[in-house]
Amino acid sequence: MDWLIITGIILLGTFLIVAEIIFVPGTTIVGILGFIFSGYGIYLGYSYFGAGTGTSILIATLLINVGALVVAFKSKSWERFSLKDTMKGKYNEDFQLELTEGDIGTTISSLKPVGKALFKEQEIEVRSNGGFVAENVEIEVLKIASSKIFVQPVKK
Repeated sequence: MDWLIITGIILLGTFLIVAEIIFVPGTTIVGILGFIFSGYGIYLGYSYFGAGTGTSILIATLLINVGALVVAFKSKSWERFSLKDTMKGKYNEDFQLELTEGDIGTTISSLKPVGKALFKEQEIEVRSNGGFVAENVEIEVLKIASSKIFVQPVKK
């Protein structure tokens, strides 16, 4: 029974480590849990069976973990989950709104410095001139450069 518990804990740790590296990149709780489970399995091996068998379990665990990673990378299993398409368009690229400098609109989100505004009943992504502009503020188009629309609050 002890062998089953130790083997199960170590295999769970191995699975979590492989899942961390292949499917959940970055140092997250999944990888940390994988190392904790593997370490606890090794600790139990030393505790239940002594130093000789514990060392054998340690070496076997290291070989299993390295082997699982090698197999996972060679099989390219992560490619089934990876995004292969790229976005080539921009937000304001396809809008058909005739917008000119000096047009007046209203922000529908805060501009920090980028946000959304409403011009002629159409939602458009706009940028302030570097400052914060609150929501529901009247804005004026300063310039339009390659589908980027720069605005400023209307001075009253």
